[in-house]
Amino acid sequence: MAAGPQPRCRSWIDGREVDSAGARFTTINPATGDVLAEVEAADDVLVAHAITSAATGQKDWAARTGAERAQVLRRAAELLRRDNAALARLETLDTGKPIAETSSVDVASGADALDYFAALAATMTGESVDLGPSAFGYTRREPLGIVAGIGAWNYPLQIACWKAAPALACGNAMIFKPAELTPLTAIRLAAIFREAGLPDGVFNVVQGARDTGQLLTRSPDIRKVSLTGEVGTGRRVMADAAATLKYVTLELGGKSPLIVFDDAHIDNAVSAALLANFYSAGEVCSNGTRVFVQRGIRTQFLARLKARISAMTIGDPLDPRTDVGALISEPHMNKVLSYIETGRREGAEILVGGRRATHGALHRGAFVEPTVFVGCQDAMTIVREEIFGPVMAVLDFVDEDEVVARANASDFGLAAGVFTRDLARAHRVIARMEAGTCWINQYNVTPIELPFGGYKQSGIGRENSRAALDHYTQIKSVYVALGDVEAPY
Repeated sequence: MAAGPQPRCRSWIDGREVDSAGARFTTINPATGDVLAEVEAADDVLVAHAITSAATGQKDWAARTGAERAQVLRRAAELLRRDNAALARLETLDTGKPIAETSSVDVASGADALDYFAALAATMTGESVDLGPSAFGYTRREPLGIVAGIGAWNYPLQIACWKAAPALACGNAMIFKPAELTPLTAIRLAAIFREAGLPDGVFNVVQGARDTGQLLTRSPDIRKVSLTGEVGTGRRVMADAAATLKYVTLELGGKSPLIVFDDAHIDNAVSAALLANFYSAGEVCSNGTRVFVQRGIRTQFLARLKARISAMTIGDPLDPRTDVGALISEPHMNKVLSYIETGRREGAEILVGGRRATHGALHRGAFVEPTVFVGCQDAMTIVREEIFGPVMAVLDFVDEDEVVARANASDFGLAAGVFTRDLARAHRVIARMEAGTCWINQYNVTPIELPFGGYKQSGIGRENSRAALDHYTQIKSVYVALGDVEAPY
């Protein structure tokens, strides 16, 4: 498959790219400002076509055995790995993320999801229930039908796979809408599914922005919506879904705590803080952007953190030596810079960074230096609100009870991390965290085998693991009588 940018980016319905009479918009390389493609948004006619196509394809797909569906998913995983270099390059152009990341994580993690749910597709069974000598019962795990996936722009291909893999494994058809800022790789995934043997209509892609998404969330023919996005979008999707009582899975934002106790391995904790704030230029929903450091090691921690950040390379995302690439867009960059200015204004001190990066060719793109604030207070805007950029807030703490209370004092509850050599304390603190995805002596590692999702306003439901099967199936109970039917009249 060719990796170069395409002049037009269309929707994919019923096994092929289709033209749209809807609005046009461009997708931009955020590292250079260059136009990558003109995107054709799907209008109501095209979305209706996608739904009709999905209904037909889903009947064929659901009638296949789990083993047959597994074979297609495994083949798709193989094709993703085959095309890793081309897909990673396209993802880097569209997102601004370093090629070192997209070539080693983004495509590979999507393939892992397909492999994992292929294994589950072949082993999904119901239960048999003994009801005594006169009856028995059993359950069937059946697909929902047509489901919609709405992606985010930070991990476009990975998120498409995280949503499609369990949906398809369970026998559903999926209509996927990629984020309007990153529309390119979803079409490549659709083509890969077709090459792998997926029936036409079972994975359709509709391009567009909010209006296109609402055509999906409000359609009575779609039984579930899975969204990755911000809290405000999640509320709107949930409100739309309520009208037809759709199932929803919402993977939303966070302002997660990373707690470092004074007995922690400092270099490991610093490494985790870097990954939890600056990987993908900080555009990761689970990032541990509130770094609580116990006072006994604060000076050492900050010194090592500053030294490591100073050695990081901000540069061309296509250069394998680049550590920090571009933010997703110029408007988003300006939003991040405004948060940095707010942090200064509210009295926080910048330890390192704090500016737009403009040296060399970087002035053409949306680059921001990795930034660390110290002297932070819990009430500060940069400590309370999700910034979604390379901005870390470091806070001091004295004891365990204090830091647990402060860490939980948030409307979010996506993730949390704890660093300590005292494993009893680690388990005790994690048990008290109001967060759905947690790490002990690690951060932001998300194996497909573990559920991913949040508490509170960070979301509803879970991606990945066996838990995802519950969100893409419905349970049918069957009572089987073995004797005569007695009636009291």
